[in-house]
Amino acid sequence: MASTGDVTHQAISSYFIGPRAENLDEFRKNITTLLDELQITRERYFSEDADNGYSFIPQEVRESAEFKRVTAKVSKAVQQTASMLGRHSIPFWSPRYQAHMCPDLSMPAMLGYMMTMMYNPNNVALEASPLSTVAEIEVGDQLCDMFGFVTNHENKSEPTAWGHITSGGTVANLESIWVARNLKFYPLSVRKAMDDADGPLRFVPASFSVRTSHGQLKPFRDLSTWELMNLRPKTILDIPEQLQKQFGITPTWLQGALDPYNIQTCGKDVLERHFGLQRPPQSFVANTRHYSWPKGAAVTGLGSENLVKVDVDDAARLDIDKLREHLTRCLKEERPVYAVVAVIGSTEEGAVDPLHKILALRQFFQAKGLSFLVHADAAWGGYFATMLPKDGNLAGNMPGRDVGGAGDGIVPDLSLRLDTQEDLFALRYSDSITVDPHKAGYIPYPAGALCYRDGRIKNLVTWTSPYLSRGAVVTSIGIYGVEGSKPGAAAVATWLSNRCIGLDQQGYGALLSEACFTSSRFAALWASLSQPKDSFICVPFNMLPSEASGDPDKVEEEKQRIRTEILLETNAKIVAQDTYRPTKDKTMTLLRALGSDLNINAFALNWRHRDGTLNMDVEEANYLMNRVVSRLSVDSPDDNPTKIPLYLTSTEFSKADYGRCVTTFKRRLGLETDSAESLMVLRNVVMSPLASLSSQGNFINMLGETLREVIEEEVWVCQKRNEDTADYHSFLTHGADQVFLSYRSMFHIAKHRHQIILAAEFDEAGAEVYREVKGNTEEEIILKTTDKVDLQSLLDQVGSGEAPTFLGNLTTTSNGVVHHGITVRIKSILKNRPLKSANQDETYPSGFMPFYLYGSTKELHIDHILTRAPNITLSAGSVDLDLSAGFEPLTDQILAPGAILTIGSLHEAAMQAFGEKNDELTSANFFKSGSKFEVRIWNDPRGPNESTLGLFKEGTTTQQPIAMGTLTLKDDVVVDVEKLNRDPWKVSDETKVARWIERFDKIGKDVDGV
Repeated sequence: MASTGDVTHQAISSYFIGPRAENLDEFRKNITTLLDELQITRERYFSEDADNGYSFIPQEVRESAEFKRVTAKVSKAVQQTASMLGRHSIPFWSPRYQAHMCPDLSMPAMLGYMMTMMYNPNNVALEASPLSTVAEIEVGDQLCDMFGFVTNHENKSEPTAWGHITSGGTVANLESIWVARNLKFYPLSVRKAMDDADGPLRFVPASFSVRTSHGQLKPFRDLSTWELMNLRPKTILDIPEQLQKQFGITPTWLQGALDPYNIQTCGKDVLERHFGLQRPPQSFVANTRHYSWPKGAAVTGLGSENLVKVDVDDAARLDIDKLREHLTRCLKEERPVYAVVAVIGSTEEGAVDPLHKILALRQFFQAKGLSFLVHADAAWGGYFATMLPKDGNLAGNMPGRDVGGAGDGIVPDLSLRLDTQEDLFALRYSDSITVDPHKAGYIPYPAGALCYRDGRIKNLVTWTSPYLSRGAVVTSIGIYGVEGSKPGAAAVATWLSNRCIGLDQQGYGALLSEACFTSSRFAALWASLSQPKDSFICVPFNMLPSEASGDPDKVEEEKQRIRTEILLETNAKIVAQDTYRPTKDKTMTLLRALGSDLNINAFALNWRHRDGTLNMDVEEANYLMNRVVSRLSVDSPDDNPTKIPLYLTSTEFSKADYGRCVTTFKRRLGLETDSAESLMVLRNVVMSPLASLSSQGNFINMLGETLREVIEEEVWVCQKRNEDTADYHSFLTHGADQVFLSYRSMFHIAKHRHQIILAAEFDEAGAEVYREVKGNTEEEIILKTTDKVDLQSLLDQVGSGEAPTFLGNLTTTSNGVVHHGITVRIKSILKNRPLKSANQDETYPSGFMPFYLYGSTKELHIDHILTRAPNITLSAGSVDLDLSAGFEPLTDQILAPGAILTIGSLHEAAMQAFGEKNDELTSANFFKSGSKFEVRIWNDPRGPNESTLGLFKEGTTTQQPIAMGTLTLKDDVVVDVEKLNRDPWKVSDETKVARWIERFDKIGKDVDGV
């Protein structure tokens, strides 16, 4: 039984319906209240209408057969749809769901949304939503106060903060970009209105002065363009007020006067040309930024390339030194900066950028003349500010709360790391903040929000007649920001949940503190899930404290401590065993050191070969993780959401975005660090504190065993597909007098992951049949091994000077086997190049398409060079090559090892990827009998067994070619994408989509036919 001693947890348990609908009776009572109030409201409105005999839906209509038929149909359709939603929806409410930021919703939020939805207010204007507009204004104040902004509207001595609801973080971030742009150009608009001969502000005296970013008081008309573009935000927002105070210019008149000069009217380009801006301003954000940032830069006309990505450290936080380098460059170049964005809780890793250091850096650069806004993207992390004490006494905010004599049914609080607390506390000094109540606020979608430290800034993004004044009362919300119409239900839902739970340490702070503890218990699980004897390793993205030592024994020792003191203990025991320990030795201190800054645990898997050695191929580690996450998520309509025992999700760390960070992570996983392949990473987002309850067994450990079973089953698949043992192999055949075998590669099976070209000969009977078939068919002739063959062993024998043999069958598509049991002797290896991910280029060849050219002076053949996956097999035998004048004929000495041929008219990078099915390869029509190409030919500088990695970046195709000419394809042409790219263990995405459409169509028909 759960203890009754943990009062805080009792309160938290009342916020939700519960994983097993434990609190549904309370929710049902409240729903009844909503419906009762709806009835009262409708009957009360001009109740005399009923007294006067006005009956809009009379009883006789309600008793008619058609009325009853339709209502019965609707009732059944509702029941059917509700039932299907229950069967097919993802169980966000369960502690088994540890995937995306999709929480169980708080009951106050759901009730607030439902009660408002029934009245359907539109928060575009006060007259359409009197109460829900006020609720949105109140929500703005609630959130601003949560961040530490000034919200006292009666205080006229300083600007007050302001916030509003958006549909989500994407729109909030877009608006913040819009604001930063408009604010940066506002001084230019004012100056142009003063300088123009007929400018409406030409009468403003030359004595009108403002302070530069350096702090120097200087006449506004004397400011350089650079100084105008670097006024501090408050200085800019004070300009209208100063004009009013000094010269009596009213805000309304000023707005109209500036309208033709405003960036929203004349556009950015006009102002840039007038003031001679040579370098467009830039904004800076960490590589871990949400996709909404480059999207917003594109929409606002800044250009995504001017949203500069800043490298991150090994914990995926913005690297402050790299940011300093960027800002130093901007100062030196005199390139203005719109804003620096601090990500407060990255959506993939839960990392918090060092906001307090960014703010200090701004102060440093402002003193040097470079000023910019600081925006905090706290879509995920904003509500975690409720965990901080209001007095800002962060040093005393130690991990864990006193739970007294509580039993096993407790979930202790766990505070944030001190540096994370400092960054959350620093939110009060940022200029604007994005926050998503529909994430860590447990509010229904859509409910994002944007908060401004200085509410006057909102007037820069409105289309009415705003004025930049202090403490102005806002009535209609729809005139501000990007959106017009929006549901009042989102505002009321957020307001009610904020009020009922509380935006303080006792409310949301306690809820998120318990979730932090649960997240750290999951982090402990991932950190110690694998042991040396296992067939896999599980490595958390955030390093264990012991990893700093570089001593594997200390790391293993710390993992064992985690298993003993955390995984095998109840929550109450964890708290109790810390009672007399110094802080550094407390289990709660270790727990806080595990995992990310904010409740997202990223971790990755790798697997061992049967001999115990770790896989080193990034692609193969990704393959394991992809299969695991496919098992633990709804991947196709055949998956039953109610049968998936644990939900996880995944992300991808690319080299371009994560740089050194992903290289370090690959190294910790035992993977090749030179590979350009992105690393797949598994994630669990912890929003429910209930998973760590241990009164009836250790739930988290049970989930760990579930994951372990899935991993071990999928490791077997990875081992199987990577066993370099005997298998059946097949080759395309080219040539008549001299036979060449072009191997039919497969990217997804290790023993087939090579591009091979061999010179071979058949036994006498086989050669005769081959020549006969070759001369009488236009089909490709494929040689398939009769038995399973250890191909690599055969090739090794060739390398040792031997001429090994194997048995094969000659086949064609239409006739099957045309000759059985040919003895094939391998004479030489032209190419045996590995195709695993570490040997693949980051990009496809640009400006040409490369081929191997091989054969003899009598017969020439070409095979497309495979530089990365996915790809296409393009092979042609007995081609015609007409060399241009001035080039010597190709010799057998040049052709014997295989040369490189490029077709300049085929731009491979622009053509890839070609598709998944051969019958849909319209883009490959260029490669067919009769096609002619202008070509260039080079010697291949690499040996037969060397990788092609980087071959075309080393200038091979920029050197003087040994020959040029015209190539003509004849009848022996093969085009294939299926075998090369086929994954025998994977269902194609196209098949999945088709099944989803089929399933949804069936659901619709079920509803129609009830």
